[in-house]
Amino acid sequence: MKAAYVKSPSNVDIKNVERPQIDNGDILVNMRVCGVCGSDLEKIYGQYSQPSMRLGHEPAGIVSQVGLNVKNFKIGDRVFVHHHVPCYSCHFCLHGNETMCQKYSETNLTPCGLAEEFVVPEWNVSHGGVIKLPDGISFEEASMIEPLACCMRAWNKIKFQKGDSIAILGAGPAGMMHVMLSKAFGMKEIFCFDINDFRLNFARQFGITEAIRSTAPDTYQRVLSKTQNRGVDVVVVATSSLSAIAQSIEFVRKGGTIILFGVPPRDAKMSIDVSKIYSKEITVAPSYAASENDTNGAFKLIEEGTIDVKRLITHKFDLSKSAKALEYAHQVNDSMKIVITNSETLN
Repeated sequence: MKAAYVKSPSNVDIKNVERPQIDNGDILVNMRVCGVCGSDLEKIYGQYSQPSMRLGHEPAGIVSQVGLNVKNFKIGDRVFVHHHVPCYSCHFCLHGNETMCQKYSETNLTPCGLAEEFVVPEWNVSHGGVIKLPDGISFEEASMIEPLACCMRAWNKIKFQKGDSIAILGAGPAGMMHVMLSKAFGMKEIFCFDINDFRLNFARQFGITEAIRSTAPDTYQRVLSKTQNRGVDVVVVATSSLSAIAQSIEFVRKGGTIILFGVPPRDAKMSIDVSKIYSKEITVAPSYAASENDTNGAFKLIEEGTIDVKRLITHKFDLSKSAKALEYAHQVNDSMKIVITNSETLN
């Protein structure tokens, strides 16, 4: 079977490997659709700050084999699979920091989500890491549960009110999910910033307040003019750009909140005026990955039709063309969400 691997920096290899074997508590899933994530690109083209170098963690598919001890799943079940599952009992989990759990980082899919078939380990199977899909949710939609869940985690970390204002720095797939959540949660003024004209034009289709080129000379003034000279209540930094973090401090109002969502390169450093964070009483909330609570919340929003994630998919590639898909996503020309498929028929 085929599986995608990081062969070397900026180099993805599609290998033919043996079909993985399962243990009694595992399940084997035939991947039908897997989304391309910015963290995948960071592993290939950047200096990723987390240990795993496996590609593909947004998979949905069909159960093709079950272990002898598995009771809740059967061959033919349509499922979404979460690659990381915490223990729910350690100090971190009990404080709501599930993504900091040691077990969370240890769990994963074998060989990876970007494979014709992959093993879901017993821990994930028995701890809520697999969700059966209703007929009304397609595999494409299901592949978007994980990235939407990551965005949900960021929103679950902060306080906001209906009618608040928000600036989203970085209008890529994750940034656009934050736009959709902003609309769903009743944010009144929504500003999107990016340096890519395709993405700015794409964002304008969602009825936002304004899409602004990040390098424009009057960005701050344009935000102030529509927020009663306060600045925005919330800023989401949905990019790895360190300059965006500096901008966020200027855009956010006194007492506002900055969400650090984009994946920074390893050892990234910057110089900032900390006195502004202090004197403005800015809350800075980093948000990494997603918990079961976030995942269930994202799943519900998709199932109910509150968030139409299909609107974000602009390109589809076959698994055999994974290297091309990842390179295309890295170039950020005319793409938004790219998904990789393992079947001509998507249900």
